[in-house]
Amino acid sequence: MTLGSSRTSRPASGGGINTFKGQDRALRADRLGTGGLLLSVLAATGPIMVVAGVMPTTFAVMGIVGQPLLFVLLGVVLILFSVGYAEMSRHVHNAGAFYAYISRGLGGTAGASAALVALVAYSALQVGIYGLLGFEVSGLLATYADVDVAWWIPALVALVVVGALALLKIDVNARVLGVLLLVEVVLVVVFDIAVVSDPGPQGLSLHAFNPDTLTGAGVGTALCFCIAAFLGFEQAPVYAEETSRPHVLVPRVMFLAVAGVAVFFAVSSWALTVATGPAKIVGASQEQSAGLLFGLTESRLGDTFTDVLHVLFVTGMFAALLSFHNVVARYAFAMGREGLLPRTFGRTSDASGAPGTGSLLQTAISAVVVIGFAIADDKPTGDPTAPVLHLFTWGGNIGALGVIVLMAAASFSVVAFFVRRGAAGAQGVRLVTSVLAGLALLVIAGYTVKDFDVLVGAGPGSTLSWVLPGIIALAAVGGAVQGLVMRSRAPERHARIGQGNEAFQLDKAAESTD
Repeated sequence: MTLGSSRTSRPASGGGINTFKGQDRALRADRLGTGGLLLSVLAATGPIMVVAGVMPTTFAVMGIVGQPLLFVLLGVVLILFSVGYAEMSRHVHNAGAFYAYISRGLGGTAGASAALVALVAYSALQVGIYGLLGFEVSGLLATYADVDVAWWIPALVALVVVGALALLKIDVNARVLGVLLLVEVVLVVVFDIAVVSDPGPQGLSLHAFNPDTLTGAGVGTALCFCIAAFLGFEQAPVYAEETSRPHVLVPRVMFLAVAGVAVFFAVSSWALTVATGPAKIVGASQEQSAGLLFGLTESRLGDTFTDVLHVLFVTGMFAALLSFHNVVARYAFAMGREGLLPRTFGRTSDASGAPGTGSLLQTAISAVVVIGFAIADDKPTGDPTAPVLHLFTWGGNIGALGVIVLMAAASFSVVAFFVRRGAAGAQGVRLVTSVLAGLALLVIAGYTVKDFDVLVGAGPGSTLSWVLPGIIALAAVGGAVQGLVMRSRAPERHARIGQGNEAFQLDKAAESTD
């Protein structure tokens, strides 16, 4: 590309761009509407993965019957968080989302720290799912095709397919995610209706919503399990540059996602307690673990429905993989565009407008991790113990901790952003909700670190209880050091961390002045 052509811009409408640096330095606008954006972020929640995996685990390990009430309470906390976060999204449109917001409120060094934390956290969330998906596909092949396949083979196949889809246009990805998500939701709703029509021995009991059920030492850890189920809604601002009206669509999608997820999971976890009876849900979960949902559907809806549910358990994980992969690729793109990663990551594909280099980076990281765990696997085919479940639990909890910390930091950055702009009075309500959400999220982050050994199934005093959360701490420190070095050696670049396309316009104005 010549210098002259690099300064040619096109209007943002009709799929154009809003940067004078050229189309290979910007994500394509107008690719996502409300539906596509909503489906893209909700796919990360993996409805069946949560109902079949997270919910029985929380009942079994924590012994907390009031899990439905926890989803309601967390929904309130995350709506409080979304009030300020959504308002911030009206002012900042950047694929870097969390780190862009944090840099605008708390400064470029904090933004650089948040950028690396986001990259590590979302990457860990995505890579972790490959372990569980590989194991589930291996089990399905053994059951229905009488073929024994090591878990890492389907995991690597899924990795290649996800990598290929991520290089396509984001609207194509949204359609794939949308179909998978909608079918998942329909089947879980069918299960909920079946349970209400045929409840367990205690009838349609609302005991799970009784505050008395949230007592005991396991409540804090249960919060950590349950908040992980919400992860995905906060990704909406990542796609802001690819929507037609980000100031309208991003806030709308966030509120729809949080409210929808809270209601959906509260009702579905309540349905599990109704199906077994609140008095028996903990015991049934401890006995059947991830098989609880499938056992309950088999008795009420038959073998065929349960078989389909097993398949959709896998496709739901695939949808979550693709959703998290897209997010990591866009964070890498935003960081490359602003010099936090090599500049090559700050470019997009001419054909699809996707951040191709960032996508390839995440594919490579995933492959290295999966192959590493495969080499370390000395268990027979069909054995879900280390390292298959370690890959899932370690990656999932490292990622969840990172995102919780980012949400807390983003809450306080909202306050700093509007105070610095002299808008504290006008944004008073949003600042109060942001502080409340930030404090609540810090409490949850504290419980997550405190109970990390329980979350990953390690014994008391295990080195994993500090090594694994230490990965997030190391990323935060590493990013901060990078920010400090940049502030010392390249202050003009440091000042533009989190600016995104706006920085290009500053470049244009500076060159015009020169």
